[in-house]
Amino acid sequence: MSISIKSEKEIELMRESGRILAAVLKELQGMVCPGISTLDIDNRCAEIIKKYNCIPSFLNYNGYPASVCISVNKEVVHGIPNKNRILKDGDIVSLDCGVIYQGFHSDAARTVGVGEISKEAKNLIDVTQQSFYEGIKFAKEGYHLHEISDAIQTYVEAHGYSVVRDLVGHGIGRDLHEEPQIPNFRQKRRGPKLEAGMTLAIEPMVNAGRYDVYWEDDDWTVVTADGSLSAHYENTILITHGDPEIFTI
Repeated sequence: MSISIKSEKEIELMRESGRILAAVLKELQGMVCPGISTLDIDNRCAEIIKKYNCIPSFLNYNGYPASVCISVNKEVVHGIPNKNRILKDGDIVSLDCGVIYQGFHSDAARTVGVGEISKEAKNLIDVTQQSFYEGIKFAKEGYHLHEISDAIQTYVEAHGYSVVRDLVGHGIGRDLHEEPQIPNFRQKRRGPKLEAGMTLAIEPMVNAGRYDVYWEDDDWTVVTADGSLSAHYENTILITHGDPEIFTI
């Protein structure tokens, strides 16, 4: 396994890519309300990314037809925006987006509520986000990859939820998906030792019910097998000699 170590120049470009993506996601989150279609959000996403002179990482990636993945309620990831998919009060929606700035990718996701959501839905969103922060306590030079995975699963399961097994995080840089794969669940092997200069996209995907998922007929949209709610939280980070730097906040 070859994990790229980024140069100072590459890190600076990724830092800017992350800053732009954070601004894009902030605006998209502000659009989420009852009555809006997921296609409206995608159209606006494309406009914002163009305004920043960037390229959408996801558009046409392996054939994906949109600039942002928008997944609602039982949809885990990779939901395709649609003019007929209208958000309603009580839904939860994940916005997963990436941008390319001067050849370098950033990748991040947020799950937000639409209008008034249930206490259970809010708790799921909060636990998913916090599991990311529990994981990156171990995203430091000298630690092993499995320590991030273990911390995420331990936190999620302590709150009665489950971590998706069929999808994982990843390295990131000139390519959207680089080595290593980053599971959000416990591993039998320690995995690679982390080194300063590694850039990673860590992304817990958490289900309110069982961890089993399946792919819908569009071959993109992943949904919970039991129909339970799912939440997703992701950031692009840099391994340093101390605490990790989050590019997409």
